[in-house]
Amino acid sequence: MDARWNYLDGQLRPGHPALLDRFLADSATAVAELGPDLDLAYGAHPRMVFDGFRATAPWRGTLLWFHAGYWQSRDKALFRFLAPPLVAMGLDVAVVNYPLCPDVSLDALLAATRQAVPAVADWAGRGGAGLITAGHSAGGHIAAELALAGIPLAGVAAFSGVYDLVPLLGTPLNDKLRLDAAAARRLSPLFRVQGALPRGLFAVGGAETPAFLAQNAAMAVAWGVAPVVVPGADHFSLLDAVPGLLQGWLDA
Repeated sequence: MDARWNYLDGQLRPGHPALLDRFLADSATAVAELGPDLDLAYGAHPRMVFDGFRATAPWRGTLLWFHAGYWQSRDKALFRFLAPPLVAMGLDVAVVNYPLCPDVSLDALLAATRQAVPAVADWAGRGGAGLITAGHSAGGHIAAELALAGIPLAGVAAFSGVYDLVPLLGTPLNDKLRLDAAAARRLSPLFRVQGALPRGLFAVGGAETPAFLAQNAAMAVAWGVAPVVVPGADHFSLLDAVPGLLQGWLDA
């Protein structure tokens, strides 16, 4: 079984187009009903913007959500649907865009996301308290990278993340990432987990490919927490489980 199947072909499911259409429709509803602050700039690049959704229940934290797309595609607009259940559990939610490869290098992309943290903290107006980085797929990698960047965080919650980038070198994904072996290892948070860590949640769908199951398990063990596997969920249907997983994690 080659890397392409594990990271590309094996992730494609017949139901994904309809599922993504639902996400987009539900995201439009979330904007109409919650009236968020849209496209707030946190840097000079046109994709350095976030949407801010205010908590509608007693405040429990501020969550920065970073979207999927292998660091080279997709947009926050598809993932605003996550905000309604999260604000209802007391989270301020920032759904964050970031520059994409190959317009920028992966190093520059990660540097840009670090600028999002103080900007979201300023928007939340709570002095940087209760910040949680979270994301899905490439966004899970970003969330973990931020937690290892020396930024004070209350937690990191990553879903179907890629934490070891070395296997991507042999796939078409690297056409835009443009990583060599040294950069792929250097930008893999799995190899740099150490020291005092914020609390962590690492979850994956049980119906995902062996590579994603292994990536999640390895990162959870490195972080010192139990990996979470959602039975029957694939790479995108896992997002339906995110609110419940976060609720249980916050309550634990």
